[in-house]
Amino acid sequence: MFALIIATAVFFRFYHLQQTPPGLYPDEAMNGVNTLIANDTGNYQVFYPDNNGREGLFINIQALSVKIFGIHPWALRGVSAVIGVLTVIGLYMLTKELFDWHIAALSSFMLAISFWHVNFSRIGFRAIMVPFILVYTFHFLWRGIKSLRLSYFFWAGVLGGLGFYTYTSYRIAPLIAIVLFIAYWEYLKKTFDHSKYEHTHNQLLRGFALMMIVAFIVVIPLGLYFFHHPDQIMEQSGLSVFNQPNPLHALGESVVQTLAMFNFSGDWNNRHNIPGAPMLPWPIGIFFVIGFIKELWHWLGRKHGHFSPLHTFLFGWFFIMLLPGFLSIQAPHAIRTMGVLPVLMIFTGRGIWWTFKAIGAWRDNTHPAEQYHLHHLTDPAAVIAMVLLLVGLGGYEYNRYFNVWAKDPSTAGAFNQNYVDIANQINALSDTTAKYVIMKAPATLFDLPGQSGVPVSAATVIFLTDTAMPEMRAAKHVTYLLPEQVSRTHIPYGAKVFTIQ
Repeated sequence: MFALIIATAVFFRFYHLQQTPPGLYPDEAMNGVNTLIANDTGNYQVFYPDNNGREGLFINIQALSVKIFGIHPWALRGVSAVIGVLTVIGLYMLTKELFDWHIAALSSFMLAISFWHVNFSRIGFRAIMVPFILVYTFHFLWRGIKSLRLSYFFWAGVLGGLGFYTYTSYRIAPLIAIVLFIAYWEYLKKTFDHSKYEHTHNQLLRGFALMMIVAFIVVIPLGLYFFHHPDQIMEQSGLSVFNQPNPLHALGESVVQTLAMFNFSGDWNNRHNIPGAPMLPWPIGIFFVIGFIKELWHWLGRKHGHFSPLHTFLFGWFFIMLLPGFLSIQAPHAIRTMGVLPVLMIFTGRGIWWTFKAIGAWRDNTHPAEQYHLHHLTDPAAVIAMVLLLVGLGGYEYNRYFNVWAKDPSTAGAFNQNYVDIANQINALSDTTAKYVIMKAPATLFDLPGQSGVPVSAATVIFLTDTAMPEMRAAKHVTYLLPEQVSRTHIPYGAKVFTIQ
């Protein structure tokens, strides 16, 4: 079953990766331009300041991919696909530690087919690393709490520190570990006798201290960068609700829109989602609601006289990783809230499992549903029903991604297929042919080696034509011009002129 889940994740992320999604959006290509420069100069950075600033880990991995596989959109996106598959594996490992293999299989399978996760596993955006880092960090952290072995806390610290090199929204993730620590601390005081409590308490303190120290050491290079460039700490701060004329009103709207994106109205950006469609399609969304309510009822019920550390951890993860969405005026935003995806699928897996148990209890007149066991899925009717449900959900998500979304002409426009066409035309010409690219499209500016003030919108053409370095521009006779430079430039007869609108 685990192998089938991995195979499903691989299929959804690598099938037709060379063609889907079409085009190459300039934000993806900007990563590619940085990889060309880094590979040529050997200057791999912890933070790339271009394009509003981006953490460097993902771009540096993409640089390795480009060096190995060449200059192709799929060389950038393949890194996301690999990370997406590893995240599915990590979610299985984590959920098996939290619950059992049944919930692990259901949760990881739902992530494997999820349109939301599949989509960003096929786009060269660094945010795909956030759920990847979270599942493995919390896998080691939870094992450390259960076994009190310091080695698990060490690896949780390494991965937790690396998370700061991934995407801006990760910076709030340490709050989840703090919530878990407090919840487990209270659990120890109320359930353990004094002698055992003292030992466990001391070892838990050592483990969390080790994790924090290791994470701090890992983050030092990035911290030193921000110390020398404090203006780059906050990315697009103007999009914060606190910078609006009425912050409380803006915050209220953002919270409602973010919470509604799962089942009612999702991200409207065509690159992120089928515009406006719920981030969870209705069959999956229903199971999420069932699982969420069921687990919330269990958590608030304090069944054993205290809040369950497990459920405190899950709900802490859920609401904390929604905070970047709550605090942005661009809600609902699928990228800023991507860190919630793993726990979202855990709730969904719990919802599916509990629904099947409830149906089985009703069928066999067993009550309540918690007392019904699916005979470890040896009940033929339960097995057939579960297989049909999962296959049906997989087919449903396949159709939504590969047919409805990928074949929509507006998707090609959203990923700037027209810029890829320009790059293909330039690559088809002889190197001796003079080529002039007029960059009309307004955008954030960045500097190329030997040329300053280049719009990010030109990044797609620059990457795919391998003209980031001045010697390559000269060798291929490619010149990039801003509109105001055209009148001052002599364009020889026979030269080819292209315009980035």
